[in-house]
Amino acid sequence: MAGGHGGVDFYQGAVPALVPFLVAGRGYGYVAVSGIVLAATLLSSIVQPVFGLLTDRWRMPWLIPVSTLVAGAGVALAGVTESYALTWLAAALSGLGVAAYHPESARLARIASEGSHVRMSWFSLGGTLGFASAPVLVTPLLSVWGLGASPLLAVPAVLGALLTLPAVRALAGRRGGARVAARAEGRD
Repeated sequence: MAGGHGGVDFYQGAVPALVPFLVAGRGYGYVAVSGIVLAATLLSSIVQPVFGLLTDRWRMPWLIPVSTLVAGAGVALAGVTESYALTWLAAALSGLGVAAYHPESARLARIASEGSHVRMSWFSLGGTLGFASAPVLVTPLLSVWGLGASPLLAVPAVLGALLTLPAVRALAGRRGGARVAARAEGRD
């Protein structure tokens, strides 16, 4: 689950890493690129409680790999779109994928951790490492090959989705019931 969390949160850091390339390659002004970052960030934050509401009501484990792929598709498309509006929509799509991922993945991570705060910390660390690694990967890739190479930025999404599949399959039908609550009072 931690690897998948890194795969999706990579895109939260990838959108700001695109900014200098959008300014230099497309001539976007600072207000325009701020709008693109806003689209991704706002959507990943504002819409997340809606997905939380949905996943509180229905289990949606399929949302974990799908949302990771959606986040990756948004960033991959952002570099190859022809207009500001399409670039903005691609960034918003990425933010939507990030938002969709977190509530359901948190549910499964809680179940998998069996109440262990250390295990939940590993899950959280995966997301942080994904976010932090985005500029380290995006900058050299686009510096060498330009915005046209942005479809290659979908690779972390594919890897993240694949990393989550075994956990999703194993945990999809489980609920975090009394066993998880009892463990929360335990040895951590």
